[in-house]
Amino acid sequence: MSAERKAPDAPGAPAAEESPEDVTVRDAVSAPDAEGAPRRATRRFPLFTRDTARPEGGGRAAPGDAPAPARQWPILAVLLTVGLGLLLTALDVFRVGLLLIGVALVAGAVLRWTVPDVGMLAVRSRFTDIVTYGGLGLVIVLLALMMQPDPLLRFPWLQDMLHFTVDS
Repeated sequence: MSAERKAPDAPGAPAAEESPEDVTVRDAVSAPDAEGAPRRATRRFPLFTRDTARPEGGGRAAPGDAPAPARQWPILAVLLTVGLGLLLTALDVFRVGLLLIGVALVAGAVLRWTVPDVGMLAVRSRFTDIVTYGGLGLVIVLLALMMQPDPLLRFPWLQDMLHFTVDS
């Protein structure tokens, strides 16, 4: 079988370089099934990807006849909370704003874990989404708690590391 494939001149007519095996494979791939969709008769990957699979849990969070905001309530809840946190951060309430952003991401991880269909909150696999949302949210919360002045959370070993790495 040749490395380059050329499209046939006429639909259904084999190209000059195609072997009978290639014609059979092409015709089997394009032959529609009972519902009219093309079916695959081989285990080879298609030359062109026409669609991507939705992530597990990426279905609507509410029935299809519900309005759009109700169908996507998990992502809207996370985005509105992050937006409120960004607004508070812009208004010079840094610690509360960053805590709100971190808590929103952790809540997104919890929603992704507990709710079977979360709509657009599902980006990757369930495990990857939970680790990403939860990890970033936890880091943001910890950094907000350690923020100067007057940190609410202190790690003495961080001060020791700073002492050994920075000359004063």
